[in-house]
Amino acid sequence: MLFSLRELRQIEESRVQEEEHAVRTAEQARIAAAQEAERQRREAEEAKVRAEREEILRIETARENAEREARLRVEQAEAMERQRVQAALEQQRLQHEMELRRAEVAKKRPTWMVAATIGALVLTAVLAIVAVQRIRAADVANANAEVDRKAALEAQAIAKEAQDRVDKLSRDMKEQDAQLDAAQQKLTTAQTDADRRAAQANLDRLRQQKIEMEKRIQEAKDKAAKAERARGVHLSKECLENPLAKGCAP
Repeated sequence: MLFSLRELRQIEESRVQEEEHAVRTAEQARIAAAQEAERQRREAEEAKVRAEREEILRIETARENAEREARLRVEQAEAMERQRVQAALEQQRLQHEMELRRAEVAKKRPTWMVAATIGALVLTAVLAIVAVQRIRAADVANANAEVDRKAALEAQAIAKEAQDRVDKLSRDMKEQDAQLDAAQQKLTTAQTDADRRAAQANLDRLRQQKIEMEKRIQEAKDKAAKAERARGVHLSKECLENPLAKGCAP
């Protein structure tokens, strides 16, 4: 019984100690939180003050820079104006001196010399104008020649392409004629009605292909003749009928 009471007292003392420890821990946490909040508040105020100082400094710096730039622009404008006035005064002085010299020379120079000088100046101006016109005319002629050369090369390429097309179609026509001959021979030698019908159908198909090929050949010949005319070369009737004839191939 005594042992049990001692255990109960120990348990109670432990509970009281735990409660006191919990209270102390909570108080310490509260104090730490208050201190942390105070620290954050001070840092925020310091950051705000620092930002305000930096903003004031930035505004002041920008104002000083603007004033300095404005002052430099005014100084540059004043310097340019002084230079302009100085140049104008110098020009007036030189012009006045030239007028005085011309007046003095005119008094001493004979009339024929003045006329000769004026004539030389006019002749020089005329020669300069003629030279410029000749240079421009040469440039125009060169440009036109280059355009003609490019056009001739392009026409030559088109003509060659058209002629190649005619040559290919002519070779295809020879093959087509050979196929027609073979189809006609097969129709002649057919033994059964089925073979004759098949041979006749094949012959009709080849004949239709020949008609279409002749049309394409004629179109190609017309295109080749047009291309040759554009190139400045006229195709003879013999070349149109037989592109492979001597002297017809480009």
